[in-house]
Amino acid sequence: MSLAWPWALAALLVVPLLLLARWWLNRRRRKVAVRVSSIALIRAALPGRSRWQRRIPAALFALGMLALGLAVARPQASLAVPQDSTSILLAMDVSQSMCSTDVPPNRLAAARDAAREFVLAQDDGTQIGLVAFSGISGLLVEPTDDKQALLTAIDNLRTSRGTAIGQAILTSIDAIAEINPAVPPTGVELGSPDAPAPGSYVADTIVVLTDGANTQGVDPVTAAQEAKARGLRVYTIGFGTTEPAPLICSPDQMTAGSGARPEWRGGGGGQRAQLIDEETLGEVAELTGGEYFRAQDAEQLVDVLTDLPGTIVVQKRDVEMTVWFVLAGALLAGTGVGLSLRWNRS
Repeated sequence: MSLAWPWALAALLVVPLLLLARWWLNRRRRKVAVRVSSIALIRAALPGRSRWQRRIPAALFALGMLALGLAVARPQASLAVPQDSTSILLAMDVSQSMCSTDVPPNRLAAARDAAREFVLAQDDGTQIGLVAFSGISGLLVEPTDDKQALLTAIDNLRTSRGTAIGQAILTSIDAIAEINPAVPPTGVELGSPDAPAPGSYVADTIVVLTDGANTQGVDPVTAAQEAKARGLRVYTIGFGTTEPAPLICSPDQMTAGSGARPEWRGGGGGQRAQLIDEETLGEVAELTGGEYFRAQDAEQLVDVLTDLPGTIVVQKRDVEMTVWFVLAGALLAGTGVGLSLRWNRS
C-alpha cells in the first residue's frame, strides 16, 4: 500500500493529543474530589461498569481516529483491474521466410488463420490495430473495433524481403500515440507530465509475431526501450520450427514486383532452415513487462493469440482506498461513542 499524501499523516497526532487530554482530565478530576461520609453510597449511585466497559469505547474511538487520519493521507493499493478501453496493436511478420512450409500449408497462411480467429474472438468494442513488417513496416489498420476491416487486411497480407522487428515496434508506438494522448510518439522528448510513471503501464499493448530475426532497421531492444519509456508492454511470439523446409508462396501471398516466384525456394536443395532469435524476443518482452511465447505449429499459434487478451487486459493499477478508511474510521468512532453513551447512562 502507498500514500498519495504522506505528509498528511501529521493528522494522526490528534490521537495522542486526545489521549493526553483524557489523562489530564482524569488527573484533574482526582484533585477536586469531594469528601463523602460513605464510599458505599457513591458506588451504589454509579452505574455498574467493568474495567473493559470503560476501556472498550475509548479504544474503538482511538482506532476510528487513526483510520480517519490515514484516510487524509489518501492510501492506495496496487490491484489487478480489468481494462475496458484497451487497444492491441498486432504487428505481423510478412518476410519471405513466412513462405516456409514447415507449418502447412505455409507459415503465412497459418498466421493469417490464427490472426482471424484472434480478431473474431474479441469482445465487441475491443480496439485492434494491424501492422505488417518485412524490410519496412506500415500501419495497415489503425486501432478499430471494425472486425471486417481487420479481417480484410489480414487476408491481403503479402510477403516481401527483409525483417524489421524494431521498426514494427516503433510503428506500433506511433499508432497508439495517435489515439492515446498519454503516449508520446517516437522522436518526441519524454518527461511530459502526462507520460506514465516509471514502472507503470498504460492499457494499450503491442503484440509482435515473427518467424525470424531482425535483419535491418532499428535494433528491437532499442525500440523496446522506447516502448518501456512510454509504459507500453510488448508481447512477442516466435513462430515456426527450425526444421529445413521449402519456401513456397501462392501468388496472392506475394507482393507484386518483389522478384519472388509462386514457388520461391531458398538454397540448399530447395530446403532452408529458419532460426528464430528467441534471445532478443525474450529480452524485448522482459524489458517492457510483456511475455515471450513460442508457437511451433498452427494450433499453438491459435492458442497463444486467443489466450493473450486475458493476459493483456489485466494489469496492476493503484486504486485509492480512502473511502474505505473513512467508512472504517466513522464506524469505529461511532461504535465507541455509542457504547460509551449506553454504558454510562444512569
